[in-house]
Amino acid sequence: MRLAVIADIHGNLPALDAVLADIAGRGVDLTVNLGDIVSGPLFPRETAERLMPLGLPTIRGNHERQLLTHGPDRISKSDRFAKDALGATHKAWLASLPETLRIGADILLVHGTPASDLEYFLETVDGGGARAASPDEIEARAGDTRARLILCGHTHTPRTAETSDGRLIVNPGSVGLQAYRDEEPVPHNIEIGSPEARYAILEIGAGIAVEMISVAYDWEAAARAADANGRADWARALRTGAL
Repeated sequence: MRLAVIADIHGNLPALDAVLADIAGRGVDLTVNLGDIVSGPLFPRETAERLMPLGLPTIRGNHERQLLTHGPDRISKSDRFAKDALGATHKAWLASLPETLRIGADILLVHGTPASDLEYFLETVDGGGARAASPDEIEARAGDTRARLILCGHTHTPRTAETSDGRLIVNPGSVGLQAYRDEEPVPHNIEIGSPEARYAILEIGAGIAVEMISVAYDWEAAARAADANGRADWARALRTGAL
């Protein structure tokens, strides 16, 4: 099985279009989407309308949950922008998405970890910022989840890890945003360092081979949209992959 994995689009339609075009030329059997689809100051409505007809196996991320459930006192600027841009049909589609999804018996889709859409799986945040998680930390987060392959997103960081009992965990990176700042559990930055869109292709047979792919796209068009919508922080991240 040849599987394409996308995650963390964040309403970046030019990046999504470039990634989908790249996938189309690689002969995959299936493409899956790990959530955080529309939130951000870019093209939320257009991104939903691009994806909805495709019917890809898709889960929701923390931003879908927050967009749909947080009140005015809690919702972030990025979620508010997307919520205001979406119609009832788009919101109904987001609300219909599951938190996790199995593809057959051996593949599990999660956004953060099997237990939480906010928890980092392959990274750890401490007083020094974000770092690669230790094997013990990854084992604890995987818990007793039974799957040969666990696909996760959330941190926008392309990375793979294998547990001691042979479960493979893959984060394909982010289609739409290569740097961000978060305040929880302590303030920290995630910076990939270049603006290309990211995704992964997996060859699944007796073993699993992972190819991390970066795709050039018109990130200047995305950055101009962020600037026009009052988000210079996003514009800088889109242009450089840094903050």
